[in-house]
Amino acid sequence: MSDSPKVDPELVAEQDFLERAYRRLDESRAEAVALSSMVEVGKGGTNQARWEREIINQNIAERLSELDIGDRSLCFGRIDQSVEAGGGSYHIGRVAVSAENKDPLIVDWRAPVSESFYRATGRDSQGLVRRRHFISRSRELLGIEDEFFGEAAASQMAVVDGRELRGEGALIAALETSRTGRLSDIVGTIQGEQDEIIRAPLPGVLVVQGGPGTGKTVVALHRAAYLLYTHRFPLDGQGVLVVGPNRLFLGYIEQVLPSLGEAGVELSVLADLVGGVRVQGRDSFEAARIKGDLRMVNVVRRALRDRQRPLRRDLRVGYGTRYLNMTVQQSARIVDEARRRFRTHNAARKFVISSVFEALANSHPDGPAEVTAVRESLSGDEEVRAALLWMWPVLRPADLLHGLYGSRALLKSAGRKLSEAEREALFRPWREDHNGSAVVWTVDDVPVLDEAMEVTGPLPKQQVRSDGTRADEVRTYGHIVVDEAQDLSPMQLRMLTRRSLNGSMTVVGDIAQSTGAWAHQSWDEVLDHLPDRRPPQRRDLTVGYRIPGPSMDLAAKVLAVAAPELSPPVAVRDVGDAPRFVSISEVDDPAAVILHEVEAESAALGQGNVAIITPTEQYDAMIGEFEQRGVEVGRARTQGFDHPVTVVPVSLVKGLEVDTAIVIDPMGIMHGEPQGARSLYVAVTRATKRLVVIHDELPSFLR
Repeated sequence: MSDSPKVDPELVAEQDFLERAYRRLDESRAEAVALSSMVEVGKGGTNQARWEREIINQNIAERLSELDIGDRSLCFGRIDQSVEAGGGSYHIGRVAVSAENKDPLIVDWRAPVSESFYRATGRDSQGLVRRRHFISRSRELLGIEDEFFGEAAASQMAVVDGRELRGEGALIAALETSRTGRLSDIVGTIQGEQDEIIRAPLPGVLVVQGGPGTGKTVVALHRAAYLLYTHRFPLDGQGVLVVGPNRLFLGYIEQVLPSLGEAGVELSVLADLVGGVRVQGRDSFEAARIKGDLRMVNVVRRALRDRQRPLRRDLRVGYGTRYLNMTVQQSARIVDEARRRFRTHNAARKFVISSVFEALANSHPDGPAEVTAVRESLSGDEEVRAALLWMWPVLRPADLLHGLYGSRALLKSAGRKLSEAEREALFRPWREDHNGSAVVWTVDDVPVLDEAMEVTGPLPKQQVRSDGTRADEVRTYGHIVVDEAQDLSPMQLRMLTRRSLNGSMTVVGDIAQSTGAWAHQSWDEVLDHLPDRRPPQRRDLTVGYRIPGPSMDLAAKVLAVAAPELSPPVAVRDVGDAPRFVSISEVDDPAAVILHEVEAESAALGQGNVAIITPTEQYDAMIGEFEQRGVEVGRARTQGFDHPVTVVPVSLVKGLEVDTAIVIDPMGIMHGEPQGARSLYVAVTRATKRLVVIHDELPSFLR
């Protein structure tokens, strides 16, 4: 009698099916590569042939990108429909795969028939009799999990906060996987409330409020992939933009969309949207507040008008044996006419030049001279060039702001509605050896530079991008996804609105995690500055998938102080390691204690990553302590989370997740950050497994 365990025939059958699907995936890739030989172009090839080859190669590249799933699982489930719903059976996967006869083997997760895989519940089966979840590792099927629909359906599913969890086993397995320092897709474990957001209609602004661990970021990225699939035309041509709060965050999310077969989405921080400038660091709280204020719109416009000036004295230049003249009054009329006729400053430059030479030609004592001849003769004259530079200079946005910020007189003229303290916050000494392009601007300068770009307009001669737009023109997008939007200033939101082609945006964040100089108290404050062509939609994510119950209980105590009007997410995992508190109040060498805890947590964790979250002002000192002791750690600001142990300032950790978080000096975070309690809330909600708080003194609500 054999003692070998019985093998589930269903598991064997599904494994055989998956192997067939993987073979067809490999064959599809080979077929795509073979298409490259369709058009051969030699030295004598025609322009038409070259164009055809370029289009084919582009299509091949896109198809290969879709089919390149790496070691990610191809298929994550199956649905069986009732007879009334059609009686079909469909395997749902990352990309569509067809059999040799073109019948579908795997259905793309974004296809309409796949919707019931994510939406069906015991109360609404959506025509299903069974839903099967796969638990896989690469090409190996480790297990299957069936949900049957009918009278007993409601009792089969786990319920959290009134919501049924789909595929609980597969979901928990995914949640307990160690972090890699990169955000992973959730395409196989999307829950109902998440799917409703992903498949929401394209038009208008959709606001998604989600607490820590609710998956708002990854849901927004899956929504971008879904919209591109469903609305390939026109979005493929219009473009989709994803805007993150910083480059560390972009590095963290960069693998999600390619893993879903969408490599053409543009990932950016706001600074990337303004070309020709270097951006680094942030301003003081006071300067950031004023630079984010909508009053800066008028400051920029008045600063520009201060550079559009009549002459201070009449212009008199020699022309042969005669003199030509232009009066101050004539120069004032030219400036006024240029302002009236043209929307942007640089667009009026040709008109001003022509008008000046026309005025000079008409002043010839023997009667009007030929304008062309006068222009050819005097275009190099120093006095004429100085007059044109004074009246209407060619201006780049950076030059306009560099001059404005460097002059208290110009700031007083342009910022007459600002207080003296606000103008002083904007002032920085002008350096003669710096033009605007050489200045290192701050993140908070970016929307002001963008406003300046709006009013100065493109330069007379400028490089053209590959998509046909000019390098100094604003590019618009068919859909924009904005993450961590709760911190964006009115000027930053205005900048994003300017790039929306038709008002279609997905805006995600958590009001409780508003920590910047422009931390908002409600989404209405954000919506006031976004497109309003259609009434906005509002969705909430209420279930926390990432954070274990004991850590969420601790976070709830912080939330009660940080944002008492909000409720914390309900944790899916009600078990887990309790947060540990380590006091260093009576320790001679606090750094040694921190090092010991890092080593202990790394050992307890095994695989995965550890983040040491410090007050922003302690970041450099913390790295220095480790260096002095010969301990290698990652630096979040420059290296991301590629190292097993990484030091990260609390100001950069928002939106990220780690296996273990070691939060240093909660009182330092409370007192040192602009929104101290909210910053602490961010810090204690990053860990998916273990949380340690190292303190000299604890806030009263944590004692």
